[in-house]
Amino acid sequence: MTETFEKIQWPNQARCAVMLSFDLDGDTIWANGNRSYTGGEDFIRSTSIGDYGPKRSAPRILELLDRHRLKGTFFVPAKVVEENPELLQTIDRAGHEIGHHGYRHERFVDLTREEQKEIILHSQDIFQRVIGKKARGYRTPSGDWSRETAGLLNEPGFSYSSSMRGDDRPYRTIIDGQITDFIEIAPKWDLDDFVQFGYNIFPAEPAGQDRISGIEHVYDNFRQEFDGYYRFGLCFVLLMHPQIIGKPGRIMMLERLLQHMKSHEDIWFATGEEIAAWWRANH
Repeated sequence: MTETFEKIQWPNQARCAVMLSFDLDGDTIWANGNRSYTGGEDFIRSTSIGDYGPKRSAPRILELLDRHRLKGTFFVPAKVVEENPELLQTIDRAGHEIGHHGYRHERFVDLTREEQKEIILHSQDIFQRVIGKKARGYRTPSGDWSRETAGLLNEPGFSYSSSMRGDDRPYRTIIDGQITDFIEIAPKWDLDDFVQFGYNIFPAEPAGQDRISGIEHVYDNFRQEFDGYYRFGLCFVLLMHPQIIGKPGRIMMLERLLQHMKSHEDIWFATGEEIAAWWRANH
């Protein structure tokens, strides 16, 4: 069998890298969606779905990670950081990474260069104030960014992004025609719990309705994808949202998936910054 690309030599002779990432969005995505409706600011039932993330799910996830001695990467809109400082300090003290995710979960592709820059820098000031350091990693809110965004992140010294979809290995980002030290660690929609489970009647999510996937089906999808990444020695990025994956039954599913991955001794569980730093030094 001919391999498509060279085998990656991960740290400690690991066969596969795993990044456990959580988008702690709070109510931002629902509040943003509500603004498109007349009187949408009164749709408090939908925003309560987001509130479930910081209030109920995040502590469950932290307990699960602690019990399995694993570190996660939490991408958090700075507005959620402002509203939940004690939670973010708890996440930071536990040794997890906290990454940049906009201020209000804005769609960067819709913003001017200056608007993006203002959000990036203002949010970094909030991180500095609340947890005592700026974010090193970034995930674009709502899954898209403009052509200027990578350069705006590279200028102030961000280490990496986990936003694009074009590979299953980390890679160096090309900015203005130049290969840079700014690393991309690509997640995938099919490894995103929101795509599997996210649901609301009004405003409709998904727009066509008719989607709440069965837990066993999602577990099987995620497990088989991991098995494929393990087979080919790649970087498995699980993209989760506390308000989604932190429900009682689904977090049990997540634990089963962690147990399956941990049954392989040659797995490197790492934060986004750890993966980016290692890739930069070795590739």
